[in-house]
Amino acid sequence: MNSRLVGAFGEQEAAKYLRKNGYTVKSANFRTYVGEIDIIAEKKKNICFIEVKTRTEGAMLPPSAAVDYDKEKNITGSAEIYMKMYPTKLTPRYDIIEIIVNDGKVLNLNHIENAF
Repeated sequence: MNSRLVGAFGEQEAAKYLRKNGYTVKSANFRTYVGEIDIIAEKKKNICFIEVKTRTEGAMLPPSAAVDYDKEKNITGSAEIYMKMYPTKLTPRYDIIEIIVNDGKVLNLNHIENAF
């Protein structure tokens, strides 16, 4: 599976996980001139801007290591645009979901709340 397919698969699995755990997925692949947010979801008092990082088994670093300062700035900037477009009283939160896959199966899913 090429990296684009691995990423799309991971985002689908992350959305399933979120729904199963009481989140309402509001948007996927929200794009702005600043960047992209993989998943926007709500749960209780939070609106969560979620970066999904998927890697195949055996990767040298954890998937979350790919979320650097520049990526965080892109996500938070895009989140500001989203909240201007869709005003809410919910508290923003920035999460990472890291997924390890092999042969089209999820081996591990780790949801890091308040990642940055």
